[in-house]
This record gives sequence, C-alpha cells and structure tokens, in this order.
Amino acid sequence: METITIHPKNKDQANLFEQLAKTLKVPFEKAKKSKSPYDPEFVKKIKRSDEDFKKGRYTKIEPSQIWKLD
Repeated sequence: METITIHPKNKDQANLFEQLAKTLKVPFEKAKKSKSPYDPEFVKKIKRSDEDFKKGRYTKIEPSQIWKLD
C-alpha cells in the first residue's frame, strides 16, 4: 500500500478529492491542522506577560530614560 499526499489549492479542490476517495471507497484521513506554529512555552510566556500587564504588574520607562544609568 502507498500513501499519497495531495495539496489542494482551495476548499473546492479539497472537497473534490474527498468525494473522489469516497466514490472509489478508498480510505482516507484529513491531516489535523496545527494549532499554532509557535513553541507552546513561548505562547505561555506571552500570555503570562499579557496577564501581568492587565493586572498592573509592569514598569514604565520613558524612551528618553532608556540609556541613562542610575
């Protein structure tokens, strides 16, 4: 048995290949879409940062003060 990967360019093409497989009684499965291309740990850090900001846990620095040493 072989595995064939098809890359339809749009939803109509995808539906056509799905109907063809059903008509020919060829078993098939749809690939699951990836939820996110980003590393889950990175996403967790970004979400935590957003929550911290919403709760007021951040430090505000004026752009003119960035390079000054205290």
